[in-house]
Amino acid sequence: MKANIITKPGGPEVLDIREVPTPQPSPHRVQVRVYAAGLNRADLLQRQGYYPAPPDAPQDILGMEFAGEVAAVGAHVQMWQPGQRVFGIAGGGCQAEYIVAHERMLAEIPANLSWNEAAAVPEVFITAHDALWKLAGLASGENVLIHAIGSGVGLAAVQLVRARGAVPYGTSRTQEKIERARPFGLQDGMALTDNLQPLQEQSQQWTGGRGFDVVLDLVGGSYVPAGLEALATKGRLVLLASIGGRTGGRKTEIDFSVLLRKRLHVIGSVLRGRTLEEKVAVTQAFTAEVVPLLAQGKLRATVDSEFDFTPKDIQAAHRRLESNQSFGKVIIKIARE
Repeated sequence: MKANIITKPGGPEVLDIREVPTPQPSPHRVQVRVYAAGLNRADLLQRQGYYPAPPDAPQDILGMEFAGEVAAVGAHVQMWQPGQRVFGIAGGGCQAEYIVAHERMLAEIPANLSWNEAAAVPEVFITAHDALWKLAGLASGENVLIHAIGSGVGLAAVQLVRARGAVPYGTSRTQEKIERARPFGLQDGMALTDNLQPLQEQSQQWTGGRGFDVVLDLVGGSYVPAGLEALATKGRLVLLASIGGRTGGRKTEIDFSVLLRKRLHVIGSVLRGRTLEEKVAVTQAFTAEVVPLLAQGKLRATVDSEFDFTPKDIQAAHRRLESNQSFGKVIIKIARE
């Protein structure tokens, strides 16, 4: 089969489409013919040599989410049959013509989603659902601040906050992305540059002086102490990423008195490094609580752009995501019906 291969650590130019062995399903696993795959910032870091895949995933084939059709099943698989449309997350290897996944790591694609729309769903909605509904215990009527509102996770989070009966606010580098996020349910937002001080006054205005119940931080770095200041007493900050540069987003200084005085909860989370059983749990929760809302049209995928499965196009897809101009998901079209 053909796969998107990292030939060596570096820029987008190190990516190439090459022939590799087609993975075969073991007893409890399913072989999926991949039609489309989402591109994530973790793929950019892995390409650069900073974020290796888990030991059970291909180290040189990118891709953490996919949408496709069941091609074959292992001898003990009971949940799926060839021909079913499925999507899901994986530790790697999704940007290839075929992938093998555990049967409990798959969810059925709603009939109203195209392949490309389906590929824009798993990573962002599973991440946002787990962070907000599970880890933060988001309740109806609460106020939520979401950083990087124009990202795939940010747009999924806005919708899930609304679906929970809570109120979402957001930040972005540009006012354009704030405006584009409003149709997804964003109550209000503000554009921020390197100066985060205006956020404090704005947060007080948005929440009537109370502060936010939940802050979803997809940036890291100086956004963390700013988020802590913006929280209400007993508020929860969920940190999912540090996109402020390879090291710039990973380190910051915080005032512990803010944590103590407000009795705050700080929760860090990643999906990729979790055990199989943990990943199965978040996938099953997504299947039960999010997929029906997608099928009903109450939640929607957001595709920024689509690229063909050629070296030139895949390299262009990486440059598009690195530009920080994208709004929603960048999709790679692996196969055609």
